[in-house]
Amino acid sequence: MMRIILFYIYFLPILSLAETPVLTIYAPDYFVSEWGPGPKIEQEFEKKCNCDLKFIPGEPLSRVMLEGKSTNADILLGLSYDNILKARQLNVLGNLDFEYELPELPINWEDNTFLPFDWSYLSFIYDNTKIDNPPKSFIELANDPRDYKIIIQDPRTSPSGLALILWIKSVYGNNAFEIWSKLSSKILTVTKGWSESYGLFTSGEAEMVLSFITSQAYHEIAENDLTKTALIMDEGHYVYVELAAKINKSDNEDLSNEFMEFILSEEFQNIIPLNNWSFPVKLPKENWPIEFQNLPKPKNSIYLDEKKSSEIKLTAIEEWLEAMSK
Repeated sequence: MMRIILFYIYFLPILSLAETPVLTIYAPDYFVSEWGPGPKIEQEFEKKCNCDLKFIPGEPLSRVMLEGKSTNADILLGLSYDNILKARQLNVLGNLDFEYELPELPINWEDNTFLPFDWSYLSFIYDNTKIDNPPKSFIELANDPRDYKIIIQDPRTSPSGLALILWIKSVYGNNAFEIWSKLSSKILTVTKGWSESYGLFTSGEAEMVLSFITSQAYHEIAENDLTKTALIMDEGHYVYVELAAKINKSDNEDLSNEFMEFILSEEFQNIIPLNNWSFPVKLPKENWPIEFQNLPKPKNSIYLDEKKSSEIKLTAIEEWLEAMSK
């Protein structure tokens, strides 16, 4: 009898733990960090799933490209729209098993593999104590005689940097090289990623940085700082969408499907604005923080489908490199 009691005392907790299903999600560092949305999403989903949600930080697509079909991931979270053709061609992703609507996304989206969960408009953020009467178009920005500096991200390593050159190329076509040639004298530095750029900007190294319209809301809400303003361009703004996709594997399919549906739940969507500092795709605008509701909005939403984006990407990067080297 004593042996049976000891068995239950020592081994039952281990057996119970072993039976708990694990959902492995690859997500970017910023998403998984303690100030990102990951920890709260993990807490909310584990209330529902009776599972262990495990985030693995890093660049999701790069990791899966290395691992291929042997990947440990069940879900990829934080994929950039401009790289989904590359992700699709890996042939490791599964299809969604439910229909959905994205009422707050400003572009039409129909896809049974990639699910948007948040978005923002790409924008320059400027210090309004240092720049009065800012330019209202890329032409004005390129020709502005004032001596101020801008920090951007490298399109070869940064999704936001890539989105910028696609934005300019989609608006100006063959004249994009001329825009970059004139802008190059205003570029203080080009960083590998967004975090480094924004850190330099907030430390006062430059007057303007490539970021997102929602960065203005961050400063207003988190820092009570009204000196950082999104620059609104007359040409319209590039829509930057973050996506989720599930890996095609049968052993965890039900749990993966459950999480994909959870992405559009009120619990998940409520976490996005004040933790990922982006617009949620489904949460009604009236439920957004008032600072998000009051953000300046562009007249037009610029969007390239994955085929068009893939077609012009290499040319746009080459033009940018040539212009920046002069």
